[in-house]
Amino acid sequence: MRTIKLGSSTLEVPVIAIGCMRINSLDKTGAEHFVQTALEEGANFFDHADIYGGGECEEIFADAIHMNADIREKIILQSKCGIRKGMFDFSKEHILESVDGILKRLKTEYLDVLLLHRPDALVEPEEVAEAFDYLETSGKVRHFGVSNQKPMQIELLKKYVKQPLIANQLQLSITNATMISNGINVNMENESAVDRDGSILDYCRLNDITIQPWSPFQYGFFEGVFLGSDKFPELNQKIDEIAKKYDVSNTTIAIAWLLRHPAQMQPIIGTMNETRLKDCVKASEIHLTREEWYSIYRAAGNILP
Repeated sequence: MRTIKLGSSTLEVPVIAIGCMRINSLDKTGAEHFVQTALEEGANFFDHADIYGGGECEEIFADAIHMNADIREKIILQSKCGIRKGMFDFSKEHILESVDGILKRLKTEYLDVLLLHRPDALVEPEEVAEAFDYLETSGKVRHFGVSNQKPMQIELLKKYVKQPLIANQLQLSITNATMISNGINVNMENESAVDRDGSILDYCRLNDITIQPWSPFQYGFFEGVFLGSDKFPELNQKIDEIAKKYDVSNTTIAIAWLLRHPAQMQPIIGTMNETRLKDCVKASEIHLTREEWYSIYRAAGNILP
């Protein structure tokens, strides 16, 4: 699979990341087979979070991959922390406690990447900096990033945190593309011109932060998948038309649309279906034309000014 540098780091990663939020939907044999298939496809970047399945997903993954020292050096592990029941928590105590739990469940001594999951309104960036310093010097975490954060939230962290923030996980799909649309509709009075995220797309490009789109097949906030949905007939017709041209599935084209963007994003795919996994990986070989990219964008209901 094609690879990219993750942010400003020297970490070479596949352009498709495997999201493990739903791995607890598989039985033991299914989880083992899925993980092995991912590795065979070159998809060795696995994204976790301490809240996925209440921690169970990390445990299932570690068992499924038969974690040991040899296997650990062949994979890239990312996890997230900061979401607690009824609140968000970026306190030093919670970050350190969360990482210890993550490492124990994943049966590893270190994470390649740790992300802060959702912005904590009560964040004290000095505490985050102390936590990151300890995690780095102790060897428990090698790289750091954020998730669902706007430019000024990242800038606030950067004032205190000395480690580069190399990734930002954000909701992005063909039908949830407001961060793209507001950049197209500059100085317009329409709905698409509303800047909901502080121009995070351009900010991440300027600061060498890799955007990791989550829910790349969803519309709304987990309302459903747009592929095959009768709510998006024109979009599906266009995607199917382009998929036929390249002799690939509609799944492949949906991911190829994200990969075509010059920001060099790394989509997080959450499927536990091996066929769909392989279809997603094929997207790394597809380079949509400018005309094809815009035709899909317009078919999703976006109007060019």
